Amino acid sequence: MAMKWPTCHLWVEGEGLMIWADVKTMKLFEVTTQPLSVDEVVARVADPGNGAVITFVGVVRDNTEGRQVHFLEYEAYPEMAEETLRQIGDEVRQRWKSVRGVAIVHRVGRLQIGEASVVIAISAGHRPEVFDAVHYAIDRLKEIVPIWKKEVWADGSEWRSEA
Repeated sequence: MAMKWPTCHLWVEGEGLMIWADVKTMKLFEVTTQPLSVDEVVARVADPGNGAVITFVGVVRDNTEGRQVHFLEYEAYPEMAEETLRQIGDEVRQRWKSVRGVAIVHRVGRLQIGEASVVIAISAGHRPEVFDAVHYAIDRLKEIVPIWKKEVWADGSEWRSEA
């Protein structure tokens, strides 16, 4: 299946130089209440020089530690969380020089079983290091981003500090 490129883009040609610029401004690091689209997050790191885009999609599961989960609620301080997501993107680019793009989008609010809570997309010219970069990004998100998760079960609920 072919990758969908952003729908709005501008090509400027002249003197043997071609510049590609995305006219639509897309945030690379975002906290949102809207349902997540993997394709839309992948489009944020789209670049004609990419040979690989690796994604991680965190999904609400129906159980934790032997308890049936009914739904999750995520809360965050969006401005601080987005700045911390940006920090993770910077760390990824510093550690893996081949990385061309990083986008991390986390959803907040009430999420049902099966809904995506986080999408991470990392692009590069080639794939080898990108798998490690995605693993690093989700681990760092859980360590340092100020997002809190409330698990709701039939017989109670509990706030967890790591999303």
